[in-house]
Amino acid sequence: MRRGSWKIRIFIGLAIVAFAFIKRCNSKEENPYTGRIQAINMSSEQEIAIGLQSAPEIAQQYGGLYPDQRMQTLIKSVGNRLVQNSIARETPYQYDFYLLADDQTINAFALPGGPCFITYALFKQLNEAQLAGVLGHEIGHVIGRHSAERIAEGDFWKTISMGASVGGDMGNLVGGIGQNTLLKNGRGDELESDDLGVLFMIQAGYDPNEMIKVMEILKAAGGPDRAPEFQSTHPDPENRIQKIKEAIEKYSGR
Repeated sequence: MRRGSWKIRIFIGLAIVAFAFIKRCNSKEENPYTGRIQAINMSSEQEIAIGLQSAPEIAQQYGGLYPDQRMQTLIKSVGNRLVQNSIARETPYQYDFYLLADDQTINAFALPGGPCFITYALFKQLNEAQLAGVLGHEIGHVIGRHSAERIAEGDFWKTISMGASVGGDMGNLVGGIGQNTLLKNGRGDELESDDLGVLFMIQAGYDPNEMIKVMEILKAAGGPDRAPEFQSTHPDPENRIQKIKEAIEKYSGR
């Protein structure tokens, strides 16, 4: 490669990296519900649109909705109780709660903008207070804008990797750093949602200690072969239990 061509590639690569950092800095804002500064490149309206558009396809991946309407009503009742007794009612998001038919996969998750899901495999192991803990956790993901933040962060690291690849042979290294950062921040999302879930349980009149029992159920479901924490977006259940105990102590005096 000619020296002049190499210089041009370096310049372009640096320009791409600079663009990524400028875009990231300009997209930082304070989450009015958590007080945390986040880099997010979409509005709450866009989050809601993504959630509504994705919900039907996601539900089908878990066998669709569970056919018992009484159980669906229970899920919605517990979820709405948490929303109405917490800061969630002041947010622009459109919360809805669904029981999925999958009786093998233990899972619960939230989509951007408000849709929250729990599989029957997990639901059938929970009492109402434990269900409230799970749904409170998922509401925490929505309020924390975690999906939007991870999307923005993924775009940032993708652009940085592109710049590193154009300017030299560092793309794979930078990409690996980005993946590790996303994993670490993903674990932070879970802990923040656990914290909010405890608060929402207390505000709605549920015993927050039931959240600890949820972690014990998840730990048992993971078995002895579960992935080490450093390989997972979810913190180890034991670490989560300790943080939940701290949150219970913090909020119970309010």
